[in-house]
Amino acid sequence: MNSYSQVESTLQEVLEVIKPLREDWVTRQKIIDELREVVQSMESLRGATVEPFGSLVSNLFTRWGDLDISIELPYGSYVSSAGKKRKQTLLGELQRALKQKDGWQRLQFIPHARVPILKIESRWQNISCDISIDNLQGQIKSKFLFWLNEIDGRFREMVLLVKEWASANGINNPKAGTFNSYSLTLLVIFHFQTCAPAIFPPLKDIYPRNVVTDLTGVRADAERRIAQVCSSNIARFRSGRTVNRSSLSELFISFIAKFSDINSKASDMGICTFTGQWEYITSNMRWLPRTYAIFVEDPFEQPENASRAVSQKQLIKIAEAFETTRCMLISANLTQSTLLPTLVGPKTSRFIVKQQSVSSSSYNGGHYPNTRPQVHRAVHSPLLMQQHQYRNSRPAASQMQQHQAQMVMPSPSRVQPQFPKTRVESRPRPAHQYQKSTPSVSQVQPQFLRARPESFSGSFATQRPVQLKHNQGQMWRPKSDK
Repeated sequence: MNSYSQVESTLQEVLEVIKPLREDWVTRQKIIDELREVVQSMESLRGATVEPFGSLVSNLFTRWGDLDISIELPYGSYVSSAGKKRKQTLLGELQRALKQKDGWQRLQFIPHARVPILKIESRWQNISCDISIDNLQGQIKSKFLFWLNEIDGRFREMVLLVKEWASANGINNPKAGTFNSYSLTLLVIFHFQTCAPAIFPPLKDIYPRNVVTDLTGVRADAERRIAQVCSSNIARFRSGRTVNRSSLSELFISFIAKFSDINSKASDMGICTFTGQWEYITSNMRWLPRTYAIFVEDPFEQPENASRAVSQKQLIKIAEAFETTRCMLISANLTQSTLLPTLVGPKTSRFIVKQQSVSSSSYNGGHYPNTRPQVHRAVHSPLLMQQHQYRNSRPAASQMQQHQAQMVMPSPSRVQPQFPKTRVESRPRPAHQYQKSTPSVSQVQPQFLRARPESFSGSFATQRPVQLKHNQGQMWRPKSDK
C-alpha cells in the first residue's frame, strides 16, 4: 500500500469514528429542550426562544463537539439586538437559574468577551455549551457554511479531519492562544479556493457584500435576500466550474503543506477568503493597524479577525505542528500506527482500535457481539426532530415567497417531509464519488423549528411542539444491525 492509499484508508476510518451518529443529534436536542425549559421559567426571558447555531447548524460538528446556543429576545419580526450590558445581566440571571437546576455543571460566565458568553456543561455526554444572547450573526454564518456543503461534500469531511488533527496537536484552543474551530474552518475554505482546480470560489462571488451589515430591517426579508443571492451564485459556480477530482488524502496532505510556513507568511500577509487569496497587510487599509500574530479575516463580518486569539508564541507552535505533520505524511513506509498519533487524539484512537477489533471478530448469527463500540458506523441521516425545525437551509427562489418563516433546501426534488431512512456508511467511498452532487449532506441536517411562544402573533408563530417519540427509550441501531 503506497503512502496516499495508507493515508486515505486511515482518514476514512477516522471519519467513521468522529462523524456524529443518530444518538449524538438526539443528545443535543435533549440539551436544547432542557435549556428551553429553564429559559421559559424565567420572567426576564419571557417570550425568548432558544436557537442552536455554529457547527450543529452548519453540520460541521464531531461526535464530541461543543454546542452553540443563542437566546433570541422577542423583538417581533425586526432585526434587533440587546445592548452588551443587558446581555451581561440576562446571562448572569440565567447562570443563577441553571445553578438551581440539576443536570448542569462547570458554569462559567465570561461577561467581558467581545460577545458575552455563559459556558455550561450538560449531564448528557458532558457536552459543553456556549450560550449567548441575540447572536443572529452567528446564525447566518452557520447557514452560509452549511450552504457551502452543497458545492462539494468533501468540505465537511475536511473540516472534521482538520479539527480533530488540530485538537490532537494542541492548536485548537483559543484560550491557550491557538486557533478556534471557526478559524480552522476558514483555513479549509481558503485551501479549497486556492487548490487547482479551485473547489470553492472567492466568497465574494457567492455574496458580494458584508453579510452581517445586510442583516437589517425585517428579519425574514433580510435572510431571504441573502439566501436568494447565495442560491443563484452557488448554482452559477457549480454549473461552470472545472471539477477537482483530488482524493481526500490528496486534499489533506496539500492542506498541511500549504500552511507549513504559516509563521513566516503571517508576518506580512493575511488570509482572505472573501477574495480567495493571501493579501498584504500593509496594502489592506481595513486591517491596519496590525496588532495580531496572524490575520484570518472573517468574510461575513469584515474586517474582524477570526484568529485574533492566536498569540505570537503559539503561532510558532502552530507552524511546527503543520511542518511536523507534513514531514510525516510524505515519509516512506507509513502505517496506521504511525499516522494515528499525529492525526487524532487518544480518545479517537482508542475508538478506532475498538472498531477494528469488532470488525475482525467472528460474525455471530448476523449480529455483532453486544460489546461492540457504538461508533462502528457513520450515520448520514439523523433522527427527524419534527418539533424543532431550524431555518438553516438554502432556499430555492420559487419557494421563498411561499414561506417566509422557514428556509428550505434549494432543490424541491431532494426534499422530503421527513428524513429518509438512515443510510449507514460501512466502508470508505471511492474518490470519484466526492464530485457527485451531495444529497446526503442536505439530508443530514436536522431542521430545527423555532419554538415560538403561542402568544407570538408574527409570521414565525408555531404550535407547541409535540412530544418526540423514538423507540420508547430503546437504544437506536441502524436497521442493518437489527
